[in-house]
Amino acid sequence: MCKHILNAQVSVRSPCCRKWFDCPECHAEQEDHPLLQRFEMVFACKKCKKCFRKDARDFEEADEYCPHCDNHFVLEAVTPKPAITVEGDDPRVNNRMIKDERTKKGSEPIKFSVFDPDKDADKLL
Repeated sequence: MCKHILNAQVSVRSPCCRKWFDCPECHAEQEDHPLLQRFEMVFACKKCKKCFRKDARDFEEADEYCPHCDNHFVLEAVTPKPAITVEGDDPRVNNRMIKDERTKKGSEPIKFSVFDPDKDADKLL
């Protein structure tokens, strides 16, 4: 599973070390040599798990599909986007993290009690 391209449909065999990678960034992270580029590429479809070769010099629109299962593997790459979010529970289940803006700032909430209806009832006069 590639962490650089989220919708990778094929793995590519590198011609330099003959190992399978999902993208050039994965090769650069795992190997200490630069990726050797060739016109003939060997792919492994992730849907049907079969390998096939394609020549990049005469690549046509029909070559964008796996010859075994017709999986469309030439897609716009979806890369993960960094985001800053607040980790917490679902607010529909646990809404303690949500601040209620309707209360006045600086005022304490009114607490009602059945046993103590007046704040000054326990004081001696």
